[in-house]
Amino acid sequence: MLKTLRDAFKIKELRDRIIFTFLMLVVVRIGSLLPVPGADTSYFASFFAKQSGDAFNFFDAFTGGSFSNLSVFALSITPYITSSIIIQLLTIAIPKLEEMQKEGEDGRKKLTQITRYLTVALALIESTAMAIGFGGSGLIANYSTMGSVEKVLAIFIIVAALTAGSAVLMWIGERITEKGVGNGISIVLLINIISRAPDDIKTLWDQFIAGKTLAKGLLAAAIIVAVIILMVVFVCVLQGGERRIPVQYAQKVQGRRMVGGQSTNIPLKVNTAGVIPIIFASSLMQFPVVIASFFTIDYNTIGGKILRGLSSSNWCKISEPIYSIGLLVYILLVVFFAYFYTSITFNPLEVANNMKKQGGFIPGIRPGKSTTDYLTSILNYLIFIGVVGLIIVAIIPIIFTGLSGATVSFGGTSLIIIVGVILETIKQIESKMVVRNYKGFLNN
Repeated sequence: MLKTLRDAFKIKELRDRIIFTFLMLVVVRIGSLLPVPGADTSYFASFFAKQSGDAFNFFDAFTGGSFSNLSVFALSITPYITSSIIIQLLTIAIPKLEEMQKEGEDGRKKLTQITRYLTVALALIESTAMAIGFGGSGLIANYSTMGSVEKVLAIFIIVAALTAGSAVLMWIGERITEKGVGNGISIVLLINIISRAPDDIKTLWDQFIAGKTLAKGLLAAAIIVAVIILMVVFVCVLQGGERRIPVQYAQKVQGRRMVGGQSTNIPLKVNTAGVIPIIFASSLMQFPVVIASFFTIDYNTIGGKILRGLSSSNWCKISEPIYSIGLLVYILLVVFFAYFYTSITFNPLEVANNMKKQGGFIPGIRPGKSTTDYLTSILNYLIFIGVVGLIIVAIIPIIFTGLSGATVSFGGTSLIIIVGVILETIKQIESKMVVRNYKGFLNN
């Protein structure tokens, strides 16, 4: 990786792209420190500290701490991610959107524009809910002594600042994709997650190393580093693993010559759904906890105990094993979303029909239904392996947190995102270097 970056800096075009990306990320981090006008920036930090669960840790990690600090980038790019997922799902239900997806570059531009509008709408809804819901509870300073017009103006300023901040981050992400390196939205998400690493390291230091004898401190540090390295290696293998299905195209006569006859393959990734199943499952389980945090809940009642079971901070505790049932529900949701999301992003029937139209076939498999059944069986097998890997990466930090009591935002989801984004960015840099070398060879 370091060699790739070193070689990239020798090429002016790539060097400019990398520097541009770095400067945009500096802007992102500066914006994460700018407070929202008229709001008490310490309100959310103190509010979340009183909550018994960890409903907001997942979201705060994605925003790089901007949410708990209530900066102008408090919503981060989560509205964009949500709108992208919604549009992707709607392409199956709405024929018009499905047609756009198949129109090529023009169709993708239209879907991107719709995604932008939906992002702004979601940011507007979320910021309005935050400003109105928390305004009178302490989010807006001196709210109780304000007149009606002043209250409306204060809410408007907060809504405008948060919505504009989300839109600016979306714009920065798109500019990085266009003029920088890597996928801009993923890069912004990556830097937000990494920015929380120092706090997590301090938490681990205070919990397991500080105040211990030299031997115990070194042993604890060695175990923590070993676990992190093993998880990173495992995620690298999980993200990079794929099954290549060979495809042979028959020769055919075109004019006076024979064309076709080449061999290729269909690459199917082991982790076909990426980190989407983890995000969906976590969001679905945390949603009731977030809503309940706005009210006074008696956690000794049946409903309160169910809510505690939905929070991952209560899983794997030896003193309260009953709440670990929530972990089983979480695993089942991850499995469900892995199969569901893959089924809407890869259609074996469509792939088999396209191969048949182009004269392609899988050696040893008949075209048509047999090819569809073969692809489906291979895909189901890969999804199972991938989802098992996802679950292992996701639950190791949860088990560690439950047994040790250390609360860190750096979990399995964050690790998968970090490794995946870094690997994809390095691949893109290498591909640009290869393309440039080809251009240089042709120009000579």
